[in-house]
Amino acid sequence: MNWFDIGAIDDIPLRGARCVATPQGRIGVFRTAGDTIYAIEDHCPHRGGPLSEGIVHGASVTCPLHNWVFSLETGQAQGPDEGSVKTIPVKVVNGRISLGLDLAAMAAE
Repeated sequence: MNWFDIGAIDDIPLRGARCVATPQGRIGVFRTAGDTIYAIEDHCPHRGGPLSEGIVHGASVTCPLHNWVFSLETGQAQGPDEGSVKTIPVKVVNGRISLGLDLAAMAAE
């Protein structure tokens, strides 16, 4: 796994998100009210909605298109909805956010 710096934690508002274009596709990077950072694929499996434009609440995000709710910790849909999105490893060091991307797996695809 390779770690890629994507910016400062302060670049993302509390209960907000940013979309980052990577070789693995678009990734939504989320900051909770408790200052925890999560990263997941930035598309809802239901209709492809941009999850980074959704509402962050607790450790979840609600899709802006049809209100599906996803756990930022596991990527699993919550409640009666079914499906999941891939979670991306994240680390924060000295106020900088890095994403863990598996470039070898991408090359094999």
